[in-house]
Amino acid sequence: PFKLLGILDVENIPCARDSILYGSLGSVVAGLGHFLLTSRIRRSCDVGVGGFILVTLGCWFPCRYNHAKQRIQERIAREGIKNQILYESTHLDPQRKQISSSSSN
Repeated sequence: PFKLLGILDVENIPCARDSILYGSLGSVVAGLGHFLLTSRIRRSCDVGVGGFILVTLGCWFPCRYNHAKQRIQERIAREGIKNQILYESTHLDPQRKQISSSSSN
């Protein structure tokens, strides 16, 4: 597995790969853009590092939020399917209660 700085397992952590790639691109664009405007090498490197941090975090947090939201929706759907299988054709089946109450009216 590919580990970034020996700690971050980029292959197995969701959103890590895309965030690092976009952060790298943001770093190059910010640093090179600042260098072309000012011709100050050291300050351009600082801007590049800042660009990496901002773009990486800017991609990381929304991606992780959407990933967590999707996992919650999947868990709710899984529980619903499990309950449907468990309660189908029993006296606890909500659909059976609806059918029997509508047929008695």
